[in-house]
Amino acid sequence: MRIADLPPELRPRERLLAKGAAALTDAELIAILLRTGAGGISAIELGQSLIDRFGSLQRLLAATEPELAVIRGLGIAKRAELLAITEIQRRALTALLVEGPVLDSPQRVTMFLRHRFNGLLNESFVGLFTDVQYRLLAIEDFGSGALQRVAIYPREIIRTALRHNAAAVVFAHNHPSGRAEPSDLDKALTKKLQEAMRCVEVSLLDHLIVTPEEIWSFRANGLC
Repeated sequence: MRIADLPPELRPRERLLAKGAAALTDAELIAILLRTGAGGISAIELGQSLIDRFGSLQRLLAATEPELAVIRGLGIAKRAELLAITEIQRRALTALLVEGPVLDSPQRVTMFLRHRFNGLLNESFVGLFTDVQYRLLAIEDFGSGALQRVAIYPREIIRTALRHNAAAVVFAHNHPSGRAEPSDLDKALTKKLQEAMRCVEVSLLDHLIVTPEEIWSFRANGLC
């Protein structure tokens, strides 16, 4: 059934305006972005099929253009809409993070990192560089893949810190497995990076491990 054939009170846009976005299902929210269905199915059904295909709403919104391009029913306009909303989220969260000192905004840091690592199937390692007042200067990506196969070079991170004239840094990487506790490799890497940062008088404020459900802090656990 087409959305236009539904009673007004059951149409996603009308429900959103009447009851708020939180009242809608994930599929209904995606349907509002897509506007129309494809291949004989409604926009809601198409939205649900996309969520099912990627495994979750988070992974759908983390999908790349090549991943979306192979899906039947997703033309240029629909792909552009999905990619645009992902970029809008990223920019909005980055702007929130810049508004105040990193250490004074743990919720904003958490929101940003969850979005940054959203849907990634491989581990990714980033650094958030700040000035002496812990205001964000830059976010740098230092590698993607399993950490045991990704070369994290302290000298590269040192060069980056000096280039930004940074006074401090927060490192973060994700655990796609969902297990937030650090491995022995994570602990050894953190110690190595802490020593490297100390050499150039850059404070390592924290190293965070991010999963969809949890963020594990080296600092909060006395390891940083």
